[in-house]
Amino acid sequence: MDTRQLQAFCEVVERKSFSQAAERLGVTQPAVSLQVRSLEKRLGTQLLDRSGRRVEPTESGLRLYRGAQRLLQLEEDIVAELAEEATGALAGTFEIGASTGPGGVVLSQILCEFADAHPQLHVALSVFDTQTVVERVADRSLQLGVVGAAPRHRGVEYEPFFRDTVVLACPPGHRFAGRSVSLDDLQGETLIVMQEGAGVRQMIDDELHRAGTRLRDLDVRLELGLQESVTSAVRGGYGITFISRSSVENDLAAGTLVEARVSDLELEREIFLVRAAGRAETRAARAFVDFAKERLP
Repeated sequence: MDTRQLQAFCEVVERKSFSQAAERLGVTQPAVSLQVRSLEKRLGTQLLDRSGRRVEPTESGLRLYRGAQRLLQLEEDIVAELAEEATGALAGTFEIGASTGPGGVVLSQILCEFADAHPQLHVALSVFDTQTVVERVADRSLQLGVVGAAPRHRGVEYEPFFRDTVVLACPPGHRFAGRSVSLDDLQGETLIVMQEGAGVRQMIDDELHRAGTRLRDLDVRLELGLQESVTSAVRGGYGITFISRSSVENDLAAGTLVEARVSDLELEREIFLVRAAGRAETRAARAFVDFAKERLP
């Protein structure tokens, strides 16, 4: 039911005058008359008695007036509630997904700071492979995603978020420590890689292909699903791995891992925000993106 018609009708009932109702609403008297006549036509009954000096509601009009008052109050309450939500403290649940690289350290730290800044908001981070994050954003089970690769998917949109450097992580005392090495130097070295679908894995595959070789041409002994599993294996001396530098900052500072660079490869990548195509972004998602961009390099 058109609340403008109901409001015009209620104003006429309360002021017993079309002209005073029009003045109260800031419109012309013919506009108020048209609203009331449209309402009567829709309901198929006369709502106002116009025969006397003052306009009075009919029996049907009085029943409608009582119900309309409740509807108009409900509309007012909803508008006020939405206005408060748009400007008040963030509350509810913010569900974000990330691939294993971005979700490991950088994003986790920022999300902790974000949650601390918004104590009424419940923050839930889920970590998956890149493709799963994209699909869950597309089907709207996640409000936002952060991924290290941008696979084509018609249901999502990508936005550059921050730059990430990938390093060759080695166990302490390794001959590559602190050096810049070539692809030829990697021959004979045991390589540990992330599982298929991981952003770093896809990046390395692409870079090796650009450089004229393939991952399977190297000595890949271990393929592990979790970033933590990969770094643990490298710390244990079981091989070397390509991994996001930000995810091993603490290990590098503590000396439990050392880094090397591969001169033939461009080991910088874009980390992307991923959103459902055409979906209106939630307040929490917008607030998080603004919050994160202030803190990311």
